[in-house]
Amino acid sequence: MGARLGFAADPSLVIQTVNGPVAPEALGLTLAHEHVLVDFVGAELVGPHRYVFEDVLSAVRPHVERARGLGVKAIFECTPAFLARDVRLLRRLSQETGVHFVTNTGLYGVRNNLFLPPYAFTETARQLAARWIREAQDGIDNTDIRPGFIKSGVDIAPVLSPQHRKLVEAAALTHRETGLTIAVHTGRGPGLEVLDILKACGVGSRAFVWVHAQNAHDDDVFAAADRGAWLSFDGLNAPTLTRHLHLCREMKRRGHLNRVLVSHDAGWFDPAKEGGGTFRPYDLLFTAFLPLLSADGFTDREIQGLLVDNPARAFAVQVRLD
Repeated sequence: MGARLGFAADPSLVIQTVNGPVAPEALGLTLAHEHVLVDFVGAELVGPHRYVFEDVLSAVRPHVERARGLGVKAIFECTPAFLARDVRLLRRLSQETGVHFVTNTGLYGVRNNLFLPPYAFTETARQLAARWIREAQDGIDNTDIRPGFIKSGVDIAPVLSPQHRKLVEAAALTHRETGLTIAVHTGRGPGLEVLDILKACGVGSRAFVWVHAQNAHDDDVFAAADRGAWLSFDGLNAPTLTRHLHLCREMKRRGHLNRVLVSHDAGWFDPAKEGGGTFRPYDLLFTAFLPLLSADGFTDREIQGLLVDNPARAFAVQVRLD
């Protein structure tokens, strides 16, 4: 895409990719929430023994190359630890396709904590944060690959459980130390409560990405935007096109288009399924949704803001205090 919409270069800021840091203004067109490999078997059983590395690489590479052909320069891979996060796989994909990949640290508490390791229940928020800070500073799984954001997840109950409150508090402590943005799988859950907890921990709303915000009530989405949070309208799929268009249109009308991230939440290779299952490609944004935006009056500059500037600003590594 052409010139970026109002993104001011700051030499002190970086995006941390699996191949090292890049300047935010050099990140390019970005898919802010996708997956390469996900295994829902649970924390007790998950591991690289459940798939063949080269098989996953061969299955996924064509989809990444297709995305690159559509203009994609960077993909935020949102599979957390204990759901088959594989940073070596992401580095190989990046090296072989030329697409930047960004991985994450953190823990994912949804589905009644199925994907949490035993230590997550006994350690304090500060102890959990110390683990995530080590990954940010030293690398993940005995590599030099560092995370570019924090990925957590909470259930959709109206009020956070004590366990999920602890995950949010750990993310806040990690952000204060590392400057990594906090992306929380929240959906129609308690996103405003997450913002309240971050505020109580001294972390600013601009450090928070409400993941799957398209599933939340409109009033909650707009209230979060009013407070300065990022709203991730991922989950882009054929049945959701009108919902995504409505949200983008309304965010534009309210002056909050610069708080929006758009992506598919697509992929992925599933080790539990024959041949990895059916891979949903990263292309509907380009083949269907961008034409809808253009037909609705969104300008090229506004679309560039959604896909280039906003992800770069959202995930630039910087401490954002309240």
